[in-house]
Amino acid sequence: MALLEEKRRKLETYLKELGSVAVAFSAGVDSTFLLKTAHDVLGDRAIAVTARSCSFPARETDEAAAFCEKEGIEQIVVDSEELSIEGFRQNPRNRCYLCKHELFTKIIEVAKAHGIAYVAEGSNLDDNGDYRPGLQAVAELGVKSPLQYAELTKDEIRALSRELGLLTWDKPSFACLASRFVYGEEITEDKLGMVDRAEQWLLNEGFHQVRVRIHGNIARIELKPEEFSRLFAEGRAARADAYMKSLGFAYVALDLGCYQMGSMNKTLGKEE
Repeated sequence: MALLEEKRRKLETYLKELGSVAVAFSAGVDSTFLLKTAHDVLGDRAIAVTARSCSFPARETDEAAAFCEKEGIEQIVVDSEELSIEGFRQNPRNRCYLCKHELFTKIIEVAKAHGIAYVAEGSNLDDNGDYRPGLQAVAELGVKSPLQYAELTKDEIRALSRELGLLTWDKPSFACLASRFVYGEEITEDKLGMVDRAEQWLLNEGFHQVRVRIHGNIARIELKPEEFSRLFAEGRAARADAYMKSLGFAYVALDLGCYQMGSMNKTLGKEE
């Protein structure tokens, strides 16, 4: 606990030194904790900037708006339509770089317009162990990563979030819907919608951590192993199969390897 408090103080001191920040806010575990801390430290000199796009489910946008309203934090919503970015639809291995570069460029413009000195994003210490080309854009554009600076891990952020009473302390991990596509498969608005609705169905059924990966006309469901039995209870598997096929999938499969963050990176020879 002493080490955790030391990291919290390091984060708060760093934010004070920045003076003012525009936080890239997605309503996820990390960005919520960062925004809350920044606002507690800097007051109105900390604002939230949230992207609105077809790869970002409406439920997340709504949660972001509700949090900012509750906390009295100024929020700016920017349209960031990734499908209009040259090369993005083809889903190259640097897709995340293309997206983040476009998004952070827009957030930097918002920050300047509001007299904010820095843009901050919520990557944590654990993110350094995965293939994340988006961090290249962060470095190139001079975006700050306060949680990494404070050497906070995901579990530590969850613990501190719980202390602050943030509802996101046990929120499932989330990444943009484009991460559900195998590299090289074309990303379209229709396919993004299929994935979004398929995952929302599972969430509505009470599953906690879910992914529906898309491989052509195949939906590959990833769940935590302790939730497998739930899928096969009360006719739920048959209903999931029927619903996902109604969305346009020809086949629906359960991945026996369970939920794995960034599992599409396995095709690049990258391990989590």
